[in-house]
Amino acid sequence: MKHLAWACLALGLLLAAPSAMEAQQGRPTDAVRLGRNYPNPFNPETTIPFELGQSLFENGHQPTVTLRIFNVLAQLVAIPILQGSGEPLDKMKLEWNGTGRYSAYWDGKIRGTDREAPSGVYVYQLIVDGQSFTDRMTIIK
Repeated sequence: MKHLAWACLALGLLLAAPSAMEAQQGRPTDAVRLGRNYPNPFNPETTIPFELGQSLFENGHQPTVTLRIFNVLAQLVAIPILQGSGEPLDKMKLEWNGTGRYSAYWDGKIRGTDREAPSGVYVYQLIVDGQSFTDRMTIIK
């Protein structure tokens, strides 16, 4: 019971983090947009689109971007790769690509293993220059 309470607290903190951090940062939230993953929910492989506003790239700045996927116990499950580069989106400096649209790919496997993640609800968190955005996805097999 104690573990369930901690898991609920951690999940709540993950989902509440964007609004608190956005208020602290004082940046316009329209500069970053985290999209819904697709296809959803009957495919273990998924794509997560996100957009970065051109203002984040002003004066040659390269925003630092991280994308992580957590289970409902707030355990790190995976770090998706940036499509087109094949590199994990873990503190990656991005360059302006002309549109600001990017996408990440997750093969549905638990990080560091060949095991597929079980059916369930997952939370994905995009962090851009310290500003956090979260959404959730459901995987059903």
